[in-house]
Amino acid sequence: MPAAKVVIVTPAPPGSRAGNRKTAIRWAQFLRDFGCRVSVLTQWAGEPCDLLVALHARKSHVALRAFRESHPDRPALLALTGTDIYRDIRQDRDAAASLEMATRLIVLQKEALEELTPKQRRKARVIHQSVTSSLVPVPPVRKFRLCVLGHLREEKDPFCAARALRWVSDSHVEIIQAGKALSAKMTHEAERRMRDDARYRWVGELPHWAAMRLLSRSHAMVISSRMEGGAHVVSEAIAMGIPVIATDIPGNRGLLGTGYPAYFPVGDHTVLAALLRRALDDPRFLNCLAAAVRRRRPLVDPRREQRTWRGLLRELGFRPA
Repeated sequence: MPAAKVVIVTPAPPGSRAGNRKTAIRWAQFLRDFGCRVSVLTQWAGEPCDLLVALHARKSHVALRAFRESHPDRPALLALTGTDIYRDIRQDRDAAASLEMATRLIVLQKEALEELTPKQRRKARVIHQSVTSSLVPVPPVRKFRLCVLGHLREEKDPFCAARALRWVSDSHVEIIQAGKALSAKMTHEAERRMRDDARYRWVGELPHWAAMRLLSRSHAMVISSRMEGGAHVVSEAIAMGIPVIATDIPGNRGLLGTGYPAYFPVGDHTVLAALLRRALDDPRFLNCLAAAVRRRRPLVDPRREQRTWRGLLRELGFRPA
């Protein structure tokens, strides 16, 4: 049987450090390990293709529609990766149409299934993003370091941790924020906050290895997003065993668990500040968070993600090696 030709379409271009690009590259490697011939593109322009995998309902709609029109009998998978499932599918006609065109839907954590209709849930599959890391936590001794990782954009509420810092008086606390500012407004805000509080530092966009080193050298990570499909950086923290202090949103609960003890309401920097003070003052609480994160490690095991992909390909009639 000839090798299946798979095209993965991601809106994130080559060289991008966006989560969608990381996901596409990792899935491409799994599929190649199964014997498939895989291309990772930003659009589908008629390339030979037995299976299309499109990431993001709105941003990859054009590619998905073109493929379905050209090959109505071939399978197309749609991965719902973040803003599409928690906003676009209800506000954007193209995004909603993408859900109907897809043979199967992929979500990155179980709570995302609740955003779909019963009909859509029947063709949806959960694929948790896996992480391989050899790094171990080595936080600084003289500072209590918190890191914030991710692009600076409105959906991330990127300065929530910096706002919380005003309510934490300890001089040993520091916040290091890494991520590309996606607007001049975000750049100016980050620079202003550095001037206002020397304990806050924005280091801009880092190579992935450097971001992971920063994560491993932090006492905890703060993720303050208003919406997430299943943030890859949370999976990375789980793989390393780094405590996470997170907004109480489905995308975080789906990875960290509904009973995780360090959630705060979206945008509420005062509750976040209380959690930061508790983590700073009570080593038992920080150890509790680390233990809770480590218990989630089976979710991000690459073997689990690989098994799920193998089963999905078999569902669609392919024979993975």
